[in-house]
Amino acid sequence: MFKRNLMAALTATTILAGPGMAEDMPGEGVTVQPVIGLIAEEYFQSRIIFRALEDLGYTVATPLETEIQTAHLSVGTGDADFYPIHWENLQQAFFDESGGDDVLERVGPFVDGMVQGYLVDKASYDAGVTDLGQLADAEVAARFDSDGNGTADLAGCVPGWGCERVIEHHLTEYGLRDTVTHNQGSYNALIADAIARQQSGESILYYTWTPYWVSGELVPGGNVEWLSVPYTSLPDGVEANTEFNGRNLGFAVDAMYILARDEFLAANPAAASLFKSAKLDVNDISAQNLLMSQGEDSSDDIDGHVDAWIAEHQAAYDSWLEAARAAAE
Repeated sequence: MFKRNLMAALTATTILAGPGMAEDMPGEGVTVQPVIGLIAEEYFQSRIIFRALEDLGYTVATPLETEIQTAHLSVGTGDADFYPIHWENLQQAFFDESGGDDVLERVGPFVDGMVQGYLVDKASYDAGVTDLGQLADAEVAARFDSDGNGTADLAGCVPGWGCERVIEHHLTEYGLRDTVTHNQGSYNALIADAIARQQSGESILYYTWTPYWVSGELVPGGNVEWLSVPYTSLPDGVEANTEFNGRNLGFAVDAMYILARDEFLAANPAAASLFKSAKLDVNDISAQNLLMSQGEDSSDDIDGHVDAWIAEHQAAYDSWLEAARAAAE
């Protein structure tokens, strides 16, 4: 729905707020400092929150931009007030090392139903490669050897994102160290190579997550399929639900929260209420990310996507602001 209506929404007449909304600005005079990661495809959901804060009268400072682990530490130390892209399960270790429940609170969830895992091309899946554990067999792994070194090439996770810890754990846990190479570096470059090879009829093995544009190009159930894993095993003995659509993907089914300092939330009940009320559909993020992959990736483009989303979801968006204003009374 979001993608289909985007162009119409972008050209629609601006919807004017009622007089009560214009007068009630509980955040007036308060500057908030967000921190964001270095993944451009996360700007959309972050800027929706920034826009709502501004509509409540807050001044949103230029976001700090840093690696994900450091973003958590920035909130924990007070260098930033909030981080809008915290994955509850995947980034638990970052939460703990940044002060945990003593100084931080996860507010939301902002986005539900986020998944991660391993995928292969449809031809490989139909040929019987349906479980990551099968790659312990050197003959099976050789199907995904793209550089001739005798091991399967896995387009994997950027160091510091958190997902790399899970992948590295799985390589050991499932006995894949001798047969699978975890390729790390620029994720978009790795995926671009995987897409090109899939389009040439070659076998591919890669890690990805949703929401992200990749699943608009390599479509699960279409030209690729999710792999199962032999059993659930996460780093540090963490227990979580890893089942999705009847498959054990090996990664916790996750939710995105807005991570904020306790003292900031206590001093700003309107912002705290906004963070609690805001909801964004995972498919809307993937649709916007796909537009970015197709060239609509400038800062102005992303702001336009935010405009379009708000216009299309005006009633829900206004309800966030109404709840925030009520909390500030």
